[in-house]
Amino acid sequence: MSVTYNPKVIEKKWQGIWETEKAFRAGDDYSKPKFYALVEFPYPSGQGLHVGHPRPYTALDIIARKRRMQGYNVLYPMGWDAFGLPTENYAIKNHIHPKEVTKRNVANFKSQLQNLGYSFDWDREINTTDPNYYKWTQWIFLKLFEQGLAYKSEMPINWCTSCKVGLANEEVVNGACERCGSEVVQKVKSQWMLKITEYADKLIDDLDEVDYIDRVKVSQKNWIGRSEGAEVDFRLAGREDSLRIYTTRPDTLFGATYMVISPEHPMIDKYKEEIKNFDAIVEYRELAAKKSDFERAELAKDKTGVCIEGITAINPVNGKEIPIWISDYVLMTYGTGAIMAVPAHDERDWEFAKKFDLPIIEVVAGGNVQEAAFTDTATGKLVNSDFLNGMEVKDAKAKMIEWLGEKGIGQKKVNFKLRDWVFSRQRYWGEPIPLVHCDCCGYVPIPESELPLQLPEVETYEPTDNGESPLAHMTDWVNVACPKCGKPAKRETDTMPQWAGSSWYFLRYIDPTNTEAFASKEAIDYWMPVDWYNGGMEHTTLHLLYSRFWHKFLYDQGLVSTKEPYMKRTSHGMILGENGEKMSKSRGNVVNPDDIVDEFGADTLRTYEMFIGAFELSASWSQEGVKGCRRFLERIWKLQDMVVDGEEYSKELETKMHQTIKKVSQDFENLKFNTAIAAMMAFVNDVYKVGKITRGEFKTLLILLNPVASHMTEELWDMMNYGGRLYQTTWPEWDEAKTIESTIEIAVQVNGKVKATIAIDKDEEQDSVKEKVYASDAVKAAVEGKNIVKEIYVKGRIYNIVVK
Repeated sequence: MSVTYNPKVIEKKWQGIWETEKAFRAGDDYSKPKFYALVEFPYPSGQGLHVGHPRPYTALDIIARKRRMQGYNVLYPMGWDAFGLPTENYAIKNHIHPKEVTKRNVANFKSQLQNLGYSFDWDREINTTDPNYYKWTQWIFLKLFEQGLAYKSEMPINWCTSCKVGLANEEVVNGACERCGSEVVQKVKSQWMLKITEYADKLIDDLDEVDYIDRVKVSQKNWIGRSEGAEVDFRLAGREDSLRIYTTRPDTLFGATYMVISPEHPMIDKYKEEIKNFDAIVEYRELAAKKSDFERAELAKDKTGVCIEGITAINPVNGKEIPIWISDYVLMTYGTGAIMAVPAHDERDWEFAKKFDLPIIEVVAGGNVQEAAFTDTATGKLVNSDFLNGMEVKDAKAKMIEWLGEKGIGQKKVNFKLRDWVFSRQRYWGEPIPLVHCDCCGYVPIPESELPLQLPEVETYEPTDNGESPLAHMTDWVNVACPKCGKPAKRETDTMPQWAGSSWYFLRYIDPTNTEAFASKEAIDYWMPVDWYNGGMEHTTLHLLYSRFWHKFLYDQGLVSTKEPYMKRTSHGMILGENGEKMSKSRGNVVNPDDIVDEFGADTLRTYEMFIGAFELSASWSQEGVKGCRRFLERIWKLQDMVVDGEEYSKELETKMHQTIKKVSQDFENLKFNTAIAAMMAFVNDVYKVGKITRGEFKTLLILLNPVASHMTEELWDMMNYGGRLYQTTWPEWDEAKTIESTIEIAVQVNGKVKATIAIDKDEEQDSVKEKVYASDAVKAAVEGKNIVKEIYVKGRIYNIVVK
């Protein structure tokens, strides 16, 4: 009888052996086929892992282990996206330096991952807070600055009232800060920006060249929001100035009955002496400043606004004078900060017009626009539109754009919802921006020889009440000589956002100790692009977009050899609490993986994470499901007592063995881990029915299960004296011909009722099948004493007998 399955002892043993043998280190043999697997850069939180986190790591670990056995040179690295607000907020609250918080969190996170037995290449571990890493983050920023893609601008930004920091639109969720949940308001500040909009077209068009799941591509395209339309000038009545608007529907210009501008629009201050109700305008502007962009753009909210008294606009297509309003639903950061309102065919404009009793003119036939906006206008005929009357929408758009161009009051325009990336934070815990400001020279890069520009040690790293970075108080650090003219200058005291370091980490993994470049050309040419990258759906408008932008910039500079960083991008569903809700401390449904490993073992947790359901869908945690996976592994452990001599597959299990190899191999590659494990469970059931398993069959089963339950299978491999290490063996292949069942079961019916099932060879002749049918005791009893009227055999399916 074999020894009892003891996962604690086994897992500790094999983790030690793998580390000693440097088992999963990527090789330097660039002649081999490569496979670069990457899981989204984790943020090491103080709470550590919960059981929802290991799912993507386990999935890519399975693929990486399988590919190694198939002869690939595999890179599967791990590191830490460790700058950012959560660490700094925790540090401030608990009076601990962010550096110490990061060190502690990384150690905890890493220990948890190592306990799960992942085949990460720990020799390539990186950390965004390491000066040797952020030296190159700063270097890339300087390249962006040199090319005019990094600039400083006064602009309204999303301001977190708690974190006291500017946020990108992507970091505002339902009007609140993504990190702390506090209210986000609008505030005008001078901010460093990255011109991601310069790459908007490429970010959309190049999605055709990569293997991303559809919902990821759709998410990227929707966030970038490319649209085609026209820019049109609405002249201010009695003045030379015009308001320029962007519209995707120039065909509806005859239906524009009023204009709306953003409360921040510069026209307001320019004409404040002529605006009769300027005090009311200012009061409304102050109220709008307290709202986030999300709240302002929300469709369902109550429409508010103030009509500007004393200034009107002229509709350029019919010469009619129309009022100008300000309303918070128009954003200065989108388009031109001004819109034409066509209430007959836009729900928001219609609601606004109804509330303030503004004209509504139908210009696309259909519906009753006095009762509701008619928005089904992708097709249809134009009405009340002069020279466009009777034209189809598509033709009317083209005609109007042509007319605007001839009159010199408009032109065709492609627009994007994507805004430039707010790239500075008024905080301490981030990469210093390597620029100085000189009154004579403006902003000047520090010499590359001075990189990395390291964070100074500070007594206080709490945010300031005036919104300045804590670094602004470090006068010895701030005051420097201008690198260009030598006159007194000051360092930039804003730091980079958390997303900076994670925008290029996939490049540093391939050459992490290089001191001359972020990575060598040889390494870049061999390892890039990432072959398979998995990340959460929640980051498809953040990290994925930003990292594609940085990579494309580096490609344009000739610094990388591929246009896209990732060739394949998949996403996983979340693991929810047993109550079906997202795991969180506040809900009291968090499950700590350490507890599961301690009670059931890491292999059980890995198996359950993959068996819980379809990888791309969310699933609720079940403690009973964990126990079921532990029983499955125990059944495999006990198979060693059923092993018989023979390196070949037995007649009883040969077909099942080849079917299982095929199923597991294909399902792993297609992220169907649950059905792959189910196939192995079914094979084990067949083994127990047969009552034995050959050494060859057991060997193959251990290889198939190894990527999932790595520790236990290595131990069994060792105990069975198969030789060498399991992780170094070759992945099995199936014979397609042998996956086809040679024996099948068919039903036997007598007068339409099933009386028996019999086993036959799939190509067996009818006479032979008939002999087996009448050899059945159940059939004999059913036809005894009766007259057989008819017999019908449907080959391979059913044998029918009709009796009287």
